[in-house]
Amino acid sequence: MSRPQMLVLAASLGLALTPFAYAAQSAAAPAAATAAAAQAGNPFFRLSPLPLHYPQFDLIKDEHFAPAFAEGMAQQLKEIEAIAHSAKPASFDNTIVAMERSGQLLTRVATTFSNLQGANTNAQLDAIDTEMSPKLAAHNDAIYLNAKLYARVKSLYDKRAKLGLDAESKHLLERYHTDFVRAGAKLSAADKEKLKVLNGELATLQTAFQQNVLKEINASALVVDTRAELAGMSEAAIDAAAAAAKARGQDGKFAVALINTTGQAPLAVLTNPATRKRMMDLSLARGSHGGEFDNRANVLKIAKLRADKAVLLGYPNYAAYSLEDQTAKSTGAVNTLLAELAKPAVTNARKEAADLQAVADAEKAGLQIGAADWSYYTDKVRAQRFSFDGNQLKPYFELTNVLEKGVFFAANKLYGLSFKERKDLPLYHPDVKVYDVFDADGKQLAIFLADMYARPSKQGGAWMNEYVSQSALMGTRSVVANHLNIPKPPAGEPTLLTVDEVKTTFHEFGHALHGMFSNVKYPRFSGTSVPRDFVEYPSQVNEMWMVQPEVLANYARHYKTGEPMPKELLEKVAASKKFNQGFATTEYLASSLVDQRWHQLTAAQIPSDVLAFEAAALKDAGIDYAPVPPRYRTTYFSHTFSGGYAAGYYAYLWSEKLDADTVEWFKENGGLQRKNGDWFRKTLLSRGGTADALDLFRNFRGRDARIEPLLDRRGLSGK
Repeated sequence: MSRPQMLVLAASLGLALTPFAYAAQSAAAPAAATAAAAQAGNPFFRLSPLPLHYPQFDLIKDEHFAPAFAEGMAQQLKEIEAIAHSAKPASFDNTIVAMERSGQLLTRVATTFSNLQGANTNAQLDAIDTEMSPKLAAHNDAIYLNAKLYARVKSLYDKRAKLGLDAESKHLLERYHTDFVRAGAKLSAADKEKLKVLNGELATLQTAFQQNVLKEINASALVVDTRAELAGMSEAAIDAAAAAAKARGQDGKFAVALINTTGQAPLAVLTNPATRKRMMDLSLARGSHGGEFDNRANVLKIAKLRADKAVLLGYPNYAAYSLEDQTAKSTGAVNTLLAELAKPAVTNARKEAADLQAVADAEKAGLQIGAADWSYYTDKVRAQRFSFDGNQLKPYFELTNVLEKGVFFAANKLYGLSFKERKDLPLYHPDVKVYDVFDADGKQLAIFLADMYARPSKQGGAWMNEYVSQSALMGTRSVVANHLNIPKPPAGEPTLLTVDEVKTTFHEFGHALHGMFSNVKYPRFSGTSVPRDFVEYPSQVNEMWMVQPEVLANYARHYKTGEPMPKELLEKVAASKKFNQGFATTEYLASSLVDQRWHQLTAAQIPSDVLAFEAAALKDAGIDYAPVPPRYRTTYFSHTFSGGYAAGYYAYLWSEKLDADTVEWFKENGGLQRKNGDWFRKTLLSRGGTADALDLFRNFRGRDARIEPLLDRRGLSGK
């Protein structure tokens, strides 16, 4: 997932807000003399002197954030007021470019805070998040609902064809106008006040939802009394569970942490059906079983406020408002896509379940295949059908090899990039690794942070973010990070990845490349600042190199012997490519449909029972298949109820259509070659949001994307 951090609010409010000064440059002199002493010791009040303005993590303390936020907002509002009330006629430079340059201190602190709060939070950061969310919402409203400022923007927009602007500048002006209108700039004064209240309440609720998700994950660990209950897990993993329980004050027991998705990795190996069921039940119940982390009330309030906001802005529902600004454009287009795929996906899943049941029956397991059993018996069917299981692959997928000899190797072959680890830069957590990234000409392109391990202070899932983004206007290059949630093994043990974790590592680096390769003038368009249903496309394309023979041979080596993965095992992996796609497609579609149903409601249609509504929505869509629950249930669906994917979880599938067609292009043109990487970089990856997203795809591909490669990949084409 990409997490382009604008002003923190872009994600939390679900708005395409302009990140005025998304990349940091020089800090303005402190306005208040009385605050000079405090500011002198606060690293946010000056530009970081480290390479590429890499954050000074060794100097940043929790207490630095609140004063930097306060001063950053004050400085930007002063800058905005000067623009809005300028006596000079509006020009592109004194209005649009001036807004791009504004808010540099706020951008620094907001970007760093948001990234750390996701990757390594604590009670103090959570408290700051709760305090700042409504204040930042109000701050954005003060900009986007400023009538004088909007009047200047509109005056330029109305005569844009006569301003002699280059293509990127013209697109920036048009984008600013759209951002202001979508933020409510054309509303009456009374309606603007209503919108401000809605935005403040939403910011608070979305923050509460996200904090509940993380706290519930930590509170809902599977705790058992005996090693026997964890049979099937490796001895090292069971030892780690014992240590985790001891750290929780439950010495003598065993604790297995959960991750944010419904499915849990240990379900594939746990041999005890009762233990599997307990783990699945814990996962499914998160946020909906009472207690302080219950999210049901938050869901209902968020859904209603979003519906109210949509109507206020002139839309029938929040999905219509959100999708208008995406490449999909309408709820009808998204509904059609999801409906067309739901029936064949469930049909495939039921066929897969029959295969699983046959194995369970042959073993006299005495159970009906349910959600808790799917992964366990899937590995057994895979072993029967393809003569291997996932555990045979893990010894060949050691984390450092996957990253440096797989992901980095592919980037070198395709784009000419090289990487050098550096240990002189400060870290926010000792598990993080930092690399300099050099372009084919030997010049430094970016700095890359790899934060790969799970921990209680880290949000679930995987994502990319940036601490500094590229901008010619600001003279900056990217400082970009990838975050995964791989369980950390005991000291001295290797980190061996599952196939899914390897895929995720390649995926997230695709987002990183999108940020690193950015070659735009304006911060508003940097890197992954593209429509939500386009942002996943480049990252999904990067997954293809995971199984490219030359790449796989370079990194898939046994962690003990260094021997390459046997050719016959490689062939079996390739043969199983479409295996279990009924499950994968169904669990994803279920979440996408639930997301759309919540956001296509009017305020009057908001239900009183969250789980009953979810169940009814799945049944109505024909995707209510109990053995395959949604990848995310409503009460822990962070993408949509606290992140920037509200009414947008369909984006992964929408982007995958472009991805699958792009993979075909690479195959047609010789695959892993510099000429192909250079073309993809030139026409698409470097362009950020400087043009219509689908126009960028057409420039790259020479035509619109076709659906057939996606259907074939997902096993839905009948081939």
